[in-house]
Amino acid sequence: MTTSFDQLASSILDGKPATEDDALAVLRAHDDELLHVVAAAGRLRREYFGKTVKVNYLVNLKSGLCPENCNYCSQALGSTADILKYKWLNTDEALEQATAGLRGGATRVCMVSSGRGPTNKDVERVADMVGTIKAEHPNVEICACLGLLKDGQAERLRDAGVDAYNHNINTAESHHDTIVQTHTYADRVDTVGKAKSAGLSACSGLIAGLGESDEQLVEALFALRDLGSDSIPVNFLMPFDGTPYENTWELSPARCVKILAMARFVCPDREIRIAAGREMHLRSLQALALHVANSIFLGDYLTSEGQDAAADLELIADNGFVVLGADEDPRPVGAGLSHDPAKRRRGAGTAERPNA
Repeated sequence: MTTSFDQLASSILDGKPATEDDALAVLRAHDDELLHVVAAAGRLRREYFGKTVKVNYLVNLKSGLCPENCNYCSQALGSTADILKYKWLNTDEALEQATAGLRGGATRVCMVSSGRGPTNKDVERVADMVGTIKAEHPNVEICACLGLLKDGQAERLRDAGVDAYNHNINTAESHHDTIVQTHTYADRVDTVGKAKSAGLSACSGLIAGLGESDEQLVEALFALRDLGSDSIPVNFLMPFDGTPYENTWELSPARCVKILAMARFVCPDREIRIAAGREMHLRSLQALALHVANSIFLGDYLTSEGQDAAADLELIADNGFVVLGADEDPRPVGAGLSHDPAKRRRGAGTAERPNA
């Protein structure tokens, strides 16, 4: 099968799109073939994105207290997860948070709020934030994620300076009603369409680990391709205590890499973003995943902490990649080498327990 993955990459580069059977073959590859899958998918990544990594930063404008019952979400109706809950940040607070991410190396700020969808007053509030942030940081890309949109709201956000709109389909249409009942799959698709019609770049992705089948993962990826999603965040379920999916562990690091690789084969020229859950599920394979995906979130997520932002930038640099839009390697020369080695004070020759 090793040759087949390489042949698949060559076929895609020659202009023949991957089929559903191709995607299933990637997803079901034996773990012994993982490096071959990554090498083949990496050819597509390098063809379209070179050695760049797009760095995104999340600002949670309003956390918790959501009336929707998305079973996977710590902010959803009925969730008892122990998370931060607060009403809207003001414009100065939003600017402060966005600036922190940009100073850390991000080029896109994702401005997110919980809820079914924004009121027109909410849209004006976000428009004011966007104007203030862009006045301070003219080159920043801003992606809004405010829920289901009503007519005219996407256009107002565009006029305010928003560049993209995120609204994930989350899972296959055939699996959607299993994970949420307060809105439909069609509602989500409609909002993606509203964003595209207004001239906003569509950002829509999925969550893996929700009890979906292999075929449903493939179904979701092909739907995203057909929707014309420019950037595809691939989230891995974080099973918060207090949600219906607590204690749900379906993913291995290798499985996560294969899901990302499948996304690259199906959508070779789209931004594939390793999103929430990467530290928890990819673990030591985060670096390998960067050879397939070309985008990550820096630092923390909406209601969970990510790894240290400096470690994210080291991850990028250590693997020979560069931050998209950065003038230089984000990691200073000698980073990680400026301190003396940690001297052993435990184990053999001491009364302390060994590090094992």
